[in-house]
Amino acid sequence: MMIKHPSALFTVLALSITACGPPDSAEANTPPDGAPVTAVVDAQDLPAVLVYKSASCGCCNGWVEHMRAAGFQVETRDVRDLMAVKIDAGVPTAMSSCHTALIDGYAVEGHVPAEQIKRMLAERPDIAGLGVPGMPTGSPGMEGPRGEPYQVLSWDHQGQPAIYAEIDPR
Repeated sequence: MMIKHPSALFTVLALSITACGPPDSAEANTPPDGAPVTAVVDAQDLPAVLVYKSASCGCCNGWVEHMRAAGFQVETRDVRDLMAVKIDAGVPTAMSSCHTALIDGYAVEGHVPAEQIKRMLAERPDIAGLGVPGMPTGSPGMEGPRGEPYQVLSWDHQGQPAIYAEIDPR
């Protein structure tokens, strides 16, 4: 796989990593149709989560704590070359954020709320993964006083994105 503009992608990742913020708020989860999300995966049935991140990223650590609080067993690996992990995991360039997780055959990119991951694990859609591109304020690990609505996107095995959920942390 060849990246046409690696410097642009590297800039996005660098900005994402330097924008990391402290964790400490709750999020609301709403799928695109507005119906409440009901996760049906029990804590004892949750698969292990392997997170690749930068050692210095505070918001990545915040997301890891969010996942642990939701009942997931999380292992972290601090790596220098996150881009190689993203490429190996099949994360589309447009989906890039500051950390990549591998969960039961799916890739999870960025600050995806645990409830949406539980929903994915319960429904087992034919997708390659979920992501929250960039680092929206109000997402798990990026909490703050002015959280803004954002989208959780899925992508298929050809890298085509679709809206998985609309999130409003306010």
